[in-house]
Amino acid sequence: MHRFEKNNICGVPIDIASMQETVQAVDSLIGQRKPAYVVTPNTDHIIRLQHDGILQEAYRKAALVVPDGMPLVWAAHFLGHPFKGRVAGSDLFFELCALAQAKGHKIFLLGGKGDTARIAKENLEKKYPGIQIVGAYSPSMNFGRDAEENAQILARIGEARPDILFVGVGCPKQEKWLLEKCECSGVPVSLGIGASIDFAAGALPRAPRWMRHYGLEWFWRLAMEPGRLWKRYLVEDMKFFWLVWQQKYQGRFS
Repeated sequence: MHRFEKNNICGVPIDIASMQETVQAVDSLIGQRKPAYVVTPNTDHIIRLQHDGILQEAYRKAALVVPDGMPLVWAAHFLGHPFKGRVAGSDLFFELCALAQAKGHKIFLLGGKGDTARIAKENLEKKYPGIQIVGAYSPSMNFGRDAEENAQILARIGEARPDILFVGVGCPKQEKWLLEKCECSGVPVSLGIGASIDFAAGALPRAPRWMRHYGLEWFWRLAMEPGRLWKRYLVEDMKFFWLVWQQKYQGRFS
């Protein structure tokens, strides 16, 4: 797989790769048949990475780290070393479904609540005729902590033998699970993709394209789930802009 130049955003090395280059890199990783995983940081991840050592290790061991959030794209431009654009995890999810349809790669969906993964599977099979989705499982709230459930999940994945595993349970659960389970899962490429399975199932409406373009997806998500997300977006994630200012004007993270 081609190795990309990296950007340092608040101490987090992030690959400078376009969406097309990222899709090509994932396809190359599938061909190598050696378990690897991809993470897609946004501002929330950057804040968590400042103090979570296990999450930091998960990022260090990722094969690809691509910029999900528009604030990361703006920050890179402000710092004088721009990205090639946003590689949103949810956009990447659908791009890779199209790749899988075209090349016959098999997919496993792990995420969502209740019947969400199953509904997402059905919707994707309609959207991408001929796509091979060989498994779909929505884990319990104890995902990652329940040894019995983990064993069942890995058994399902092992039996299905997918080429791509999408894990959508949110940060930091999905990244820490990938750090611990990627190798033993045997899947060539796994990706942490947040709410993408919910979007595919129609359980959570995604922001209109124009809002995504102007970096307002956070506002849409806040309007959809204010009780769960207000503190993250309006309090915790504001620290990101202070960290970027410190990086530019105080030499922090250099």
